[in-house]
Amino acid sequence: EVQLVESGGGLVQAGGSLRLSCAASGFTFDDYTIGWFRQAPGKGREGVSCISNTDGSSHYVDSVKGRFTISSDKAKNTVYLQMTNLKPEDTAVYYCGATYGRPWNRGSLYYSVDPADFASWGQGTQVTVSS
Repeated sequence: EVQLVESGGGLVQAGGSLRLSCAASGFTFDDYTIGWFRQAPGKGREGVSCISNTDGSSHYVDSVKGRFTISSDKAKNTVYLQMTNLKPEDTAVYYCGATYGRPWNRGSLYYSVDPADFASWGQGTQVTVSS
C-alpha cells in the first residue's frame, strides 16, 4: 500500500523559507515520480513541482521557478521541497503525490505537473505565509 506522509509546514513571513518533506513507503520508490501540489481555500488542487526517481528529471510550474527546489533522497525514500522567498499567495495545504513511472516523455522540457496524473496522496501539510 502506497503511503505518503508530508511534514515541514508552518507559519512564515513573506520572504522566508520552509522545507517540506514527503516520506514514502509501501512501494518501490525508485520506480515512481513524486510530485508536490497545493490547494488554497476555495480553489482546486494545482501542481507545484515533481521529480522522477527513474532518471532524476524534474519540473516546476512557472509561479515557483527560481524559488522552489525539489530533491529526492533515495536512501531515505523521501522527497523534499525547499521553498524560498515565500509569498502570501503560496499559502495553501501542500500535498505530495505519487505515480508509477514518469508521466512525461523522456527528455521533454515541459510538463504541466497535472494532479490528474497522480494516483496516491498524502494527508497534506499547511503552509501559511503572512505579509
